[in-house]
Amino acid sequence: MRIAVVGATGMVGEVMLQVLAERNFPITELIPVASEKSVGKQIEYKGKNYTVVGLQTAVEMKPDIALFSAGGETSLAWAPKFAEVGTTVIDNSSAWRMDENTKLVVPEINASSLTKEDKIIANPNCSTIQMVLALAPLHDKYKIKRVIVSTYQSITGTGVKAVEQLENEYAGTKGEMAYKYQIHRNAIPQCDVFEENGYTKEEMKLVRETQKILNDKTIAVTATAVRVPIVGGHSEAVNVEFENDFDVSEIRQILHNTAGITVQDNLDTFTYPMPLYAQGKDDVFVGRIRRDESQPNTLNMWIVADNLRKGAATNTIQIAEYLVANGLV
Repeated sequence: MRIAVVGATGMVGEVMLQVLAERNFPITELIPVASEKSVGKQIEYKGKNYTVVGLQTAVEMKPDIALFSAGGETSLAWAPKFAEVGTTVIDNSSAWRMDENTKLVVPEINASSLTKEDKIIANPNCSTIQMVLALAPLHDKYKIKRVIVSTYQSITGTGVKAVEQLENEYAGTKGEMAYKYQIHRNAIPQCDVFEENGYTKEEMKLVRETQKILNDKTIAVTATAVRVPIVGGHSEAVNVEFENDFDVSEIRQILHNTAGITVQDNLDTFTYPMPLYAQGKDDVFVGRIRRDESQPNTLNMWIVADNLRKGAATNTIQIAEYLVANGLV
């Protein structure tokens, strides 16, 4: 199994390599790929050094799978070139997510839709993945009418520059700004750029991707996405209105039985999800599960996950694992 990691020197690319090693993915040849300025650099994987190559070289090497985390423009330009030589691309950018011919996959929910013909597969947005993993089994049971989500998103979702900005601000030194404002001791109600409707791209991803993954355009979703000075992961306050009534204890049991979810919900011991504990883990953590007493058939949840792992690298690699296990590559 020849695996290319496109964007291998970036923040998500580095986590991809770490997760590939941890999960002992069956690699016979690793091909680290990055932009021209990184070509020739050495990266380490499982105690061996590998030389970073450029995109054209990687295409010519015809890997079985290419894991992309190099930005939307790179994915739009290069994913089809890999697909043309028979490589299956799993793309972590937003480039292909809403393309009607491209599947948007969270393995626990809809990997069974994948076929050998799917040569470009989209990995959803980090904040969407953790939310829909909790929503999917509840939608199956009670049918979701509406979702209101407010996110508290880690600076790691922006990238290395944002981490450096926070570190500089901690230290009281001036440096390059990833955001328009300081992030230290602040919360910025803007993730990504604004669209014409006044929502940010991040907020609209939560709307559109949720409907696509759950295969139900009748689900109404509204979102507010906020950047906070946190490193460990994204947190979400999620309010869900169902068509049918529910029992809170049954909700907990359904979530407890859902692959990839850990329920942390014990008020007696002050047990609830936090990015401090989610960092470095692959599960999605759900807690503060309670009925919304202001209207019928409505639930509140608090959902936390490491955005670089399940929100990006791990989900991508789980898709690759499914493809290999089912002979689709």
